Amino acid sequence: MAQKIFGIDMGTSTIKIYQKGHGIVLDEHNVIAIANRKNVIAIGEEAYEMYEKAPDSIAVTYPVRNGVIADVANMLTLLNHLMVKISKGKRLGLADYIVAVPTDITEVERRSFYEMIVNSNLKVGKIKIVEKPIADAVGVGLDVMTARGVMVVNIGADTTEISILSLGGIVLSKLVPIGGNKLDEAIKSLVKRRHNLFIGDKTAESIKRKLASAIPQVKGSLNVYGRNMVTGLPSEMEVTSDTVYEAISEDLYNIIDSIKIILERTPPEISADIIDSGIYITGGSANIFSLDELIHKETELKVNICPDPANTIVNGIGRIMEDPKLAVLADSLKSRTFVN
Repeated sequence: MAQKIFGIDMGTSTIKIYQKGHGIVLDEHNVIAIANRKNVIAIGEEAYEMYEKAPDSIAVTYPVRNGVIADVANMLTLLNHLMVKISKGKRLGLADYIVAVPTDITEVERRSFYEMIVNSNLKVGKIKIVEKPIADAVGVGLDVMTARGVMVVNIGADTTEISILSLGGIVLSKLVPIGGNKLDEAIKSLVKRRHNLFIGDKTAESIKRKLASAIPQVKGSLNVYGRNMVTGLPSEMEVTSDTVYEAISEDLYNIIDSIKIILERTPPEISADIIDSGIYITGGSANIFSLDELIHKETELKVNICPDPANTIVNGIGRIMEDPKLAVLADSLKSRTFVN
């Protein structure tokens, strides 16, 4: 039996690794920089610093898209380098691995997470899969082993996963192609149309973090830099919270519409549990100001914004590893109901 156990959350934006007995040992952007299509020159945070700044000879890419592995070769290379970084250049030795995967994806996409570990340079013992919504709920601190139903909404980088859980399994799940990156794109697009200013992804993300609000009453502004679309020259412009609200509100309401669809299809007895406990919101975009207020207004349900929402999945994997009573949650594929 392997002495070491690692839990991996391969997210679209970040990759997080938990080691049993040590906690989160790695939390970096899931980015790789490759020169001339073959030479790895940077990974993680170092590669992220190069994003949108690298010359054409250097490709800076995210191997995971929409929650699934889109670039297998680069993801494998990135994983190998990160595990070497964790071990500080030493051989890790035999270890077991638990990998978190989205629920509403194809079996081929699910298996790619498993094969990523198998085909790596790691000395692998057992490999187990845990559904991301289950790890998410466990990371929040919810008891998913009982018959009491819970609803978790994880707003990630590329997707939002809406799930109903009970008795250690997933009753309903819906993966919506809206996340923090789409909000960033919406901000970029509106700033370009309204101010003739072309800004980068990092600037759009910074605007979202500082000015995004789910309600229009909040007022604020931020000076940002970009390229003037008329003159072609570098330019500074003031962006207001009203502009940001206008950019992201449609996507936020689309997420809420998907939450309502799941609620409409939830069994009555579980609906009663959700009325009592409310909806739990996790993921990096859970921190958008007054998001809980908007969702409560539209659903008339209690809304809980979870502490440290960006790390609930990896913390949940950690709890599953550390608590023998939760070990059954990391297993082979379970039957699931998807909502289209």
